[in-house]
Amino acid sequence: MKYIGAHVSATGGVENVPLHARAVGATAFAFFTKNQRQWSAAPYSPKSVDLFRTRCRQLGYPPGSILPHDSYLINLGHPEKEGLKKSREAFCDEMKRCEQLGIDRLNFHPGSHLHRISVDACLDRIAASVNLALEKTRGVTAVIENTAGQGTNLGYRFEQIARIIDGVDDKSRVGVCLDTAHTLAAGYEIRTREGYEETFALFDRVVGFRYLKGMHVNDSKKELASHVDRHENLGRGVMGMNLFTFIMNDPRLDNLPLILETPDESLWVEEIRLLYFLDVRG
Repeated sequence: MKYIGAHVSATGGVENVPLHARAVGATAFAFFTKNQRQWSAAPYSPKSVDLFRTRCRQLGYPPGSILPHDSYLINLGHPEKEGLKKSREAFCDEMKRCEQLGIDRLNFHPGSHLHRISVDACLDRIAASVNLALEKTRGVTAVIENTAGQGTNLGYRFEQIARIIDGVDDKSRVGVCLDTAHTLAAGYEIRTREGYEETFALFDRVVGFRYLKGMHVNDSKKELASHVDRHENLGRGVMGMNLFTFIMNDPRLDNLPLILETPDESLWVEEIRLLYFLDVRG
């Protein structure tokens, strides 16, 4: 079974997120655990937590179908002491929020060196940041999202992701989310059957399929190896539809949250239906 959904709004409180997911016909969902543009936020109320858990249970959203996203402000590889401290505290807070809600994974962008430290030093710093968060939480996996490699963002090569994982002490609580638009922009050709199979074989060799905890299913406005992160709605960018057919019929991706982050939210209902239609396995 494929869990398919979208990154939905938390408007009205975290307890309403499952309702927003159901409204677009999603069997999976993502959301921001707090305002993605602010460092801090009020803690969840016990009532909101209980209602979120109850609605997930009633509407059929098990923990494995939910892939929340952390704040865009967080940089776990920040080269400066104060920025690193704030990022680590914010990330730990978001991991704890997932723990409260009964969610077993949190998606995050690895970090950026900002031209102030080396790539390797930044990757090691990201791994150390993950270790600190894992020490202070229970039951939540830190899920590294691959990036397009825009600016000084790291995590766009599988080797960089593997180095971060190597530095994490508890390998059972680290994972990966592959974003289709980022993967193409980073230089991996995934639009042809040959390219798709080669890319996933490489991912398995370098990182390991056992670490894959979800995907972001997006078309791209930008071409192969552009290193520019610009999502597009399915079939309206440079991807074509073959890639999404490959994904929907790949049994290795069953039981993972496959999340739309496409820009026109009014098309999510249609896109979710389309993805399920592409699954011809019956």
